[in-house]
Amino acid sequence: MTARDIAIAGCGPAGLAAALLLHRGGHRIEIFERFDTPRPIGSGLMLQPTGLAVLDRLGLAETILARGARIDRLLGKTAGGHRTVLDVHYSALRKANAFGIGIHRAALFGTLYDAVLAAGIPIRTGRTISGSRFVGERRQLEFDDGERGQEFDLLVDALGTRTPLAPPTGRMLDYGALWASLTLPRETDFQPHALEQRYHRASRMVGVLPIGSAPSTGEPQVAFFWSLRADQFAAWQASGLQAWKREVLDLWPACAPLLDQIVDPDQLVFARYAHRTLRAPAEPGLIHIGDAWHSASPQLGQGANMALLDAWALARGLRDAPDIPAALARTVDQRRRHVGTYQALTALFTPVYQSDSRILPLVRDRLVGPLSQVWPATWIQAAMVAGLIGDPLTPLGLN
Repeated sequence: MTARDIAIAGCGPAGLAAALLLHRGGHRIEIFERFDTPRPIGSGLMLQPTGLAVLDRLGLAETILARGARIDRLLGKTAGGHRTVLDVHYSALRKANAFGIGIHRAALFGTLYDAVLAAGIPIRTGRTISGSRFVGERRQLEFDDGERGQEFDLLVDALGTRTPLAPPTGRMLDYGALWASLTLPRETDFQPHALEQRYHRASRMVGVLPIGSAPSTGEPQVAFFWSLRADQFAAWQASGLQAWKREVLDLWPACAPLLDQIVDPDQLVFARYAHRTLRAPAEPGLIHIGDAWHSASPQLGQGANMALLDAWALARGLRDAPDIPAALARTVDQRRRHVGTYQALTALFTPVYQSDSRILPLVRDRLVGPLSQVWPATWIQAAMVAGLIGDPLTPLGLN
């Protein structure tokens, strides 16, 4: 396809990856970002073999591996560690590159952002896109100050769950999570290559995810998270840190050295989650990618990985199709099955780990947990966590 003028709304992983891939495809790219200085939001996340396959094609995988922490296992136990209810080993996939990477959002953002700057891709900061309109065969940007911008051949919406460029859909989930990035103590029982969690039913959960070393100190860090109902957040704030810390320690005493680092409630960021999937992710001159197309709870750790796959599919679609409508149709076609599969799986499993149900965690602890230690459940669990159910890489030429 001939070179096109493409606007990308949003400077998160989806937008930055799309900008790099489309720029390398010969297109003229501009990124629009609402913040005066682009920055990441949040603590840690998991990169899976799917997302790493895209980062490898971008030439950024080695940097990511160096900045993050290799994850070989997901281990979940009931309070006090008495019963194992989740034990996923990537080695069950029997592939050399089967592992995850725990990484701080700032490290992933910095890697992609530095690559965008090095490529000379312009970023228009302080520009909040409020909408767009299709003019002729081009897409015109509309900003929150009432100004209308230039026209582009294509607008890529990477603005996330609350994008103003898509119609409202889906629902907010009852449970969110408190997140903090903390220093891993030198003397610790936490495993350096495992995401570990403790549960009380499905209403309380605490987790620790290694995310690599802090750039300033070189000390290993972890993302610490605590499951919390959104309607209980105000009560949590009012009750104070000490009451909350006692609740965490009742569930997992080993967290004491981590909790000692939290002296101010502002060290914890409360994240809300939504489950939503656009029925029409592509419109004339406009495509939604990442959370702007599909968002869910982080239970299966697929958010950033799905966004990276979307960006790759879009670049591939524009490369292979004769025009933009055909390119967008091809992009959606390459991703729809995988997106649908993981949206369904996440909707299925989220209540098992975050809900007020008493029946689901009982079944999880007494039946599903023991059965999951037996083949082929070991392989199915590993493939699901790795993002490989439905074989998303082969259609994208990423194997």
